[in-house]
Amino acid sequence: MNLNTISLIVQSHLGEIISLGVAVSWTITALCFEFAGKRIGSLSLNIIRLLMAIAMLGVTLLIFTGSAVPLDAGREAWFWLAISGFIGYVLGDYCLFNSYVLIGSRFGQLFMTLAPPSAALAGMLVLGERMSFYAIIGMFVTMFGIGLSIVGRGGNADGKLHLSLPLKGVLFGIGAGVGQGVGLVFSKLGMDYYMQQIDPTDSMAVLMVPFASTQIRTIVGVFGFLLILLYTRQGRSLIRSVKDGKAMWLATGGTIFGPFLGVSFSLMAVQYTEAGIASTLMALTPIIILAPAYFIFKQKVTLKEAIGAMISVVGVALFFI
Repeated sequence: MNLNTISLIVQSHLGEIISLGVAVSWTITALCFEFAGKRIGSLSLNIIRLLMAIAMLGVTLLIFTGSAVPLDAGREAWFWLAISGFIGYVLGDYCLFNSYVLIGSRFGQLFMTLAPPSAALAGMLVLGERMSFYAIIGMFVTMFGIGLSIVGRGGNADGKLHLSLPLKGVLFGIGAGVGQGVGLVFSKLGMDYYMQQIDPTDSMAVLMVPFASTQIRTIVGVFGFLLILLYTRQGRSLIRSVKDGKAMWLATGGTIFGPFLGVSFSLMAVQYTEAGIASTLMALTPIIILAPAYFIFKQKVTLKEAIGAMISVVGVALFFI
């Protein structure tokens, strides 16, 4: 196989390759943020990583567009992307990072398979989209897979079913998946308005739309978390967090592979392949994360949990048949 053949294969499957890269990227992010969150807390971590993301995205946009802030997006794009940022980042990620602390990144990512069903329901309500028969089946399959992973028999003689995880962590996980899915719908709406503001023949401008959209969402996310910080009076905790060298390295790694590369390339993936294929491949994170959890971090992974994760991803795939 020569270089020209490899190049043609890459070009014809660029969206799928990007989607798989995003799944790996989110796996690295989840692991970094789990350990950073346990050191400095989820609120401080969210503010730190979003500020880092703003800086990284700002430099990227400044180099390729001449402006660190996408002021050319238009009011409608800013409005809907701001709504997306509040739901996806402030509400969704607040729940996600708390779930990392309470139940670990492996189960936190498992609950993220709730994002496609949540997006489908939100799309039906907000965009007037229709849910197919397979999508409805996929929703129940996904929930069954999650249930299989987190529910077990009690140690008592009656053998009643019980949650194998803390209820608070489970609720945060559900909130994370729902926030991600609903936020994605408003993000799509905002990007559609954004595309109307640029020259479609300008390939660089089109390429930068996902990064610029992520920047808008991130800016709103920072303001949202700062308001929570002021309300909860945890300013001193944030200052102490910045002084934790190990947590800052973990936050930096998680930010590079998450809000900067992961989120931006996830938006880019749907530009090069069908949204269903991209979403299914990106949803492989709960399966990919099992390998480092078991081999590197020596976490106990049961067969039931592994099967549950695979069933959940199958449920996600059914949404796009």
